[in-house]
Amino acid sequence: MAIIGMFFQDGLTGSAWGDWANYTDSPLRAFEDETGVQPPVGFWDPLGLSASGNVSDFKRRREVELKHGRVAMFATIGYILPEYWRFPGYLSKYLDIKFADVPNGLSAFSKVPAFGWLQIVGFAGIVEVNIYNEQVKDEPGNYGAGFLGLRSIGIMNTGIEDPETRKKKLNAELANGRLAMFAIIGMFFQDGLTGSAWGDWSLYTASPLRAFEGELGVQAPVGFWDPLGLSADGDAEVFKRRREVELKHGRISMFATIGYIVPEYFRWPGELSPKLGLKFTDIPNGLAALTKVPGQGWGQIVAFLGTYELFINKPVGDEPGNYGKGNLGLGFLPSVADPEARTRKLSAELANGRLAMMAIIGMLFQDGLTGSAWGDWALYTDSPLRAFEQELGAQPPLGFWDPVGFTKDGSAENFKRRRAVEI
Repeated sequence: MAIIGMFFQDGLTGSAWGDWANYTDSPLRAFEDETGVQPPVGFWDPLGLSASGNVSDFKRRREVELKHGRVAMFATIGYILPEYWRFPGYLSKYLDIKFADVPNGLSAFSKVPAFGWLQIVGFAGIVEVNIYNEQVKDEPGNYGAGFLGLRSIGIMNTGIEDPETRKKKLNAELANGRLAMFAIIGMFFQDGLTGSAWGDWSLYTASPLRAFEGELGVQAPVGFWDPLGLSADGDAEVFKRRREVELKHGRISMFATIGYIVPEYFRWPGELSPKLGLKFTDIPNGLAALTKVPGQGWGQIVAFLGTYELFINKPVGDEPGNYGKGNLGLGFLPSVADPEARTRKLSAELANGRLAMMAIIGMLFQDGLTGSAWGDWALYTDSPLRAFEQELGAQPPLGFWDPVGFTKDGSAENFKRRRAVEI
């Protein structure tokens, strides 16, 4: 760990230790007085993009940063302004589209006609290629447009003459541009998820997520939780398919979790396979059982599940996960008639299924690493990790630490080879 840290610091600063003031040979020194080096961070380049000390590369990146910051500042204002004011008249007389008809934010993409996009791209291209195409005094981002770029629209000014004032305002432009880049990305993300870039969730009446906020599974404290935006399109059929899959996975996980626990206390009497002389009591619990169940047993398991999936579990109505099996899926118990009680029990099933999915994954992981899904480490006598717990390097407070499970196969030769490489 130490040498990697030394290499990293040496590559960035020219020395692996000492006071920054003494790093006179560091290539970063070439840029520490540039605009944008501001407290509290100072010169901040964690990826080492400027570690080569190449001035041309630095200036090109600074110009790109300034352009992105300026565009982001315009975009941020462009998100806010239409909430209070729109141009009067028509955006497209031919298509009978008024400026007032175009929604704000991402929704506008589908409303602006093709010729409108052509004008936008053409205008931006002309500005980039023919107007802001030559830097003044080799200063990144300076195109001779004066203070606030007003010379571009015919308001002539000579810019800011005082060096200190100029540096302060250029630093402010960089800082504001960086903030605006974060702001516009946040606006895009929130707009894409909710239909609006700001405001109270109760006001997001046009959000496609509204279609599902009253569904089962929307429970406190999280509420409707879809951080990946899988339901952002508002497609009810896709939502129902995912809900059905979630219910199936949850139910299987609840059975699996119980199936891990019960064999610790009870096994079926008799033989699992008379032909092979296998009794139920001969099958270990957990992952170790995978290698003990004979092939015909796996065939029966797969056939049983396939028959259930294809021929028995037929959807009833338009409710995901309802196969007409009644309360607890037992078939002989009637469904819960009271709407409030039914909603409460279905919500509980979803919540328990979600918990069981997390639980069974934890059990499988712990079983794979230790040979058992629970209990005191002192009881894991069959764990392959036991083969190495007395080896050098197994020290408190961690003890034998192998989170990736490299030694779970118990191979002494592999362990020794890795230990030799480590040493």
